[in-house]
Amino acid sequence: MRISTRTCALIFCGLSAGLTACNGSGTGIANPPLHSQSGSSTSSSPIDHVVIIVQENRTFNDFFATFPGADGTTTGGVVKNMACKPKIRQNRTIALKKSNLVDRQDMNHSYRTGYSIAYDGGKLDAFDVLHFNAGKGGPECLTPYQYTDPMQIQPYWQMATQYTLAEHMFTTQGSDSFTAHQDLIAGGTVAEPNRAMIDLPGCGVCMWGCDAPPGVQTHLITAGNQYLHIAGPFPCTTKFTTKYPTLRDLLDAKSLSWKYYVPPCGQPCGGSKVTNFGMLMNAFDVIAAVRNGPEWGTNVVWPETTIFNDIASNGLPAVSWVIPIENNSDHPGTTEDNGPSWVASIVNAIGESSYWDSTAIVVLWDDWGGFYDNAPPPQKTYGGLGFRVPAIIISPYARAGYISTTQYEFGSILRYIEDNWDLGRLGTSDKRATSIIDSFDYSQYPIKFKPIQSSHDKSFFLHEQETRGVLETD
Repeated sequence: MRISTRTCALIFCGLSAGLTACNGSGTGIANPPLHSQSGSSTSSSPIDHVVIIVQENRTFNDFFATFPGADGTTTGGVVKNMACKPKIRQNRTIALKKSNLVDRQDMNHSYRTGYSIAYDGGKLDAFDVLHFNAGKGGPECLTPYQYTDPMQIQPYWQMATQYTLAEHMFTTQGSDSFTAHQDLIAGGTVAEPNRAMIDLPGCGVCMWGCDAPPGVQTHLITAGNQYLHIAGPFPCTTKFTTKYPTLRDLLDAKSLSWKYYVPPCGQPCGGSKVTNFGMLMNAFDVIAAVRNGPEWGTNVVWPETTIFNDIASNGLPAVSWVIPIENNSDHPGTTEDNGPSWVASIVNAIGESSYWDSTAIVVLWDDWGGFYDNAPPPQKTYGGLGFRVPAIIISPYARAGYISTTQYEFGSILRYIEDNWDLGRLGTSDKRATSIIDSFDYSQYPIKFKPIQSSHDKSFFLHEQETRGVLETD
C-alpha cells in the first residue's frame, strides 16, 4: 500500500472528518456498528454487506492515467501498423489523447483478435494493430491510445480520493463481458475438464445463457491457453461436463441473502436481437438452477433501480451485484453516459442510510474495452490474467486516500466475501487470488460519509426507469 501524493491533512482531515489519523490516533472503533441479523459476518469483520457495482469496458489507465500517485501514463508504445499510414509514421512514440467519456466507437476487446495481439508478449505495443468489430472491421490505429478527461469522471476521482483505489486489479481473462460477469459470480468459466469458456458465445450479440437460441456454442480456451473456436457447450450449466459452483451456492448453504440487480429483458427473454443490457449482462442466466428455479425473480431481480428501494426499506442483502443499463454503464460507443452519476447515486444511497457502518462497496469495470493500458498482466491459465480495470473500494473501513499496489483479480473480491462469512472456497480463481482485505483497516475510526458530488441523483435514475418502461420477463 502507498499513500497518494496528497498531503495527510488534505486526505484525512479535509475529506474524511471522522478519521483521527492526522493527529496520530485512529487506533480503534469507539462505537462498533450494529450488525444486521440476516447478514452478520462470522469473523471479527464489521462488514455485513458487500455491494459489487459492475460497470463496463474501461482499462485502469483510461480512467486514472493522470491520477496523482497512481501507476498511469499519457504515453503509449510505438506505431506498428503500416495500414495506419500516411496518417502516422511507423515506430513513432504514441501520445495518448485526452478524450470524452462518451466514446466514438466500441473497440475490439475479444481474446482471440484483441487481447492476444495487443499483449504482444508483454510489450503491450500492438494495440494499433487491432481491427474494429472483433477483427472484421477496419484498423483501429490510434483509437485505443486515449484516456478520459478527468473532469468528466469527477465522481470516480472523488471516490478514489476519499477511499481506496486499487491500481492493480486485473481481469480473470483477457476477454469480454460474457466471461467477465461469470468470473464475478464463479471466479472462472471452466465448463469442460481443463477447458474454459472465453469470448462471446458463437451467436455473438444474443442472449448469453440458458435463454440463448438453440444450437449456440461457446468458444473455449485450454489451461495451456490454446484457443478452440466454437468448440464449447451451449452456455447453460445443464450442458457443462464439470461442476460449476458460484458464490450463490456458498451463500445459500449458509442461509445468507444475495441479489443480482439487473435491467429487465424483453418478452420472451431469449432471442437473437438485443433490446437492452438485461438480455446480456445477467450472469445467472447461465446457471440453470437459478434461471429455472425460484431464485429467478426473487434473488435475480429487475429493474436494477430496485436496489434503491431495498436500501430504503431495510432489505439490502448480504451480497449484491448491481448491473446498469447501457447508457449508465460507461460502455464505449454510446450516445450518452451517465455512469459516474449512476454509481454515485448508489454509493450516496448507502452512505446516507443505516447500512453505511456495515457495508463495503466495490466499484469496478468488467473488462478492458479495447483501451490501452501500461501494466503487463501476469500470465496465468485460461486466457488470463487480462488487462487492468479500475477498482474503487468504498467503506467506513477502507484505507482513506490510499492506492493499493497489491495484485488483485476478480477472484480477490470473491475470496474477501468467502473469508468475511467463512463460506469456504469455490476452488476457482479464488484459490490463488489475494484477497482485497489489505485495502481495509478495521481498527481505524469509521470514516464519516461525505456525499459524492454528481450531475444526477437517485431521482433521475428512478424517473429514467419509469420513462423507458419496465419490460416484463418470463
